[in-house]
Amino acid sequence: MLFNSLDFAIFLPIVFFLYWFILNKNIKLQNLLIVLSSYVFYGWWDWRFLSLIIFSTLIDYIVGIRLGTEQRAVNRKILLWISIVVNLGFLGFFKYYNFFIDNFTEAFSFFGQGITINSLNIILPVGISFYTFQTLSYSIDVYRRNIKPTTDFIAFSAFVSFFPQLVAGPIERAKHLLPQFYKERTFDYHQAVDGMRQILWGLFKKIVIADNAAYFANLFFNNSDDYSGSTLLLGAIFFTFQIYGDFSGYSDIAIGTSRLLGFDLMQNFNFPYFSRTISEFWRRWHISLSTWFRDYLYIPLGGSRGSTWLKIRNTFLIFLVSGFWHGSNWTFIIWGALNAIYFLPLLLTNKNRTFLGDIAEDRTFPSLRDFVMIMTTFGLTVIAWIFFRAESVSHAFSILSEIFSSSLFTLPAFEGKKEAITTLLFIIIFILIEWNGRHEEYAIAKLGVNWKRPIRFAFYYTIMFTLVWFGGQQQEFIYFQF
Repeated sequence: MLFNSLDFAIFLPIVFFLYWFILNKNIKLQNLLIVLSSYVFYGWWDWRFLSLIIFSTLIDYIVGIRLGTEQRAVNRKILLWISIVVNLGFLGFFKYYNFFIDNFTEAFSFFGQGITINSLNIILPVGISFYTFQTLSYSIDVYRRNIKPTTDFIAFSAFVSFFPQLVAGPIERAKHLLPQFYKERTFDYHQAVDGMRQILWGLFKKIVIADNAAYFANLFFNNSDDYSGSTLLLGAIFFTFQIYGDFSGYSDIAIGTSRLLGFDLMQNFNFPYFSRTISEFWRRWHISLSTWFRDYLYIPLGGSRGSTWLKIRNTFLIFLVSGFWHGSNWTFIIWGALNAIYFLPLLLTNKNRTFLGDIAEDRTFPSLRDFVMIMTTFGLTVIAWIFFRAESVSHAFSILSEIFSSSLFTLPAFEGKKEAITTLLFIIIFILIEWNGRHEEYAIAKLGVNWKRPIRFAFYYTIMFTLVWFGGQQQEFIYFQF
């Protein structure tokens, strides 16, 4: 079920009504409603894959219970590895089986040895990378004794399958989200209004920014041989805002929807395109995934401690795994490696922890130095996104070779310039609003709150009118495929 669909517009009010007006005095029934609603939400796409979520839930619940009583180190490790193998086994089969089979057969062909292994027509379950990491982190935290295992199966099932963030995050930790299912929840009008405001902004990002930018990004990338370097660069910029509007828009809707139900989810995007360095960018982009890899892979490997070689190894490993997490294509691995190359000089010069605060914290505009750094980081990010979006590594290099040719200095030529200019104007307005709200959790969290009511509501209705009148053709969220 898509957040930007009529189905969800009907589904959410029904859940909201049952949750607050029928079951508001019983936490267990509220949690059970969340579980059933989440299964309906997910099963709307393909009910057969509900078995994967239910099986993962059962495995990690049982593993958690056993870890809570088992004291022998060997047995605890066995239990942890059961969780890891089951969760990553499902993820590996559905997401990477054909990738490894295809590359295995190609490797034999390269050395002149013919081998035939049939690939499978596998449908990738929506959001499997997200809920797998969420439930896996629970088992790891229980194993580390960072949290106590839960004995409330309904609450744990709700934690694993919580529909607002089930298919594209944020990837929540049990330490933060699970306890919220134990507490009595009372309706908070101001929290609900804030949630609706964030949902509205998320829909604007998705429908007006991402979906309109997607049209031109798809046009230029899918027909790259027909366009000049300037046009392809424009396409890369459109994709840069498509993926940000699409993914951060989803996160805003997820967080806002959670607030309607009395839950608090972590911030997943913190205005990443205002970053001054690549390290700052990765502290602001897909925060829940970046911190997951940091806590469960990077730090256990030694992090930035140890020799220079270990620092280099750990940096490349974390970015390569992050790239591979996104998809079974060498383009994602190259994208990860490129970001590692960007990041490494900062790490080796101990500048990776600079710029921890907001940009231009006490000023309206950035300094010239900050502006140059933002644009440099943005340019490097655009280049990396080309690999992320391209169909193959060779396709990405052909686009880059055209961009860095003399045709870059020609005017972009394509059909639909009027619509492209309109989309660019919306992107500029979007950037200005984001800049104005960069100190908040989302851009319009405080915008208009103190305005007179007619003006404030006129602002919100203008956004809603823009969604209807200027929204692009409905697209699935990009990260559903991951």
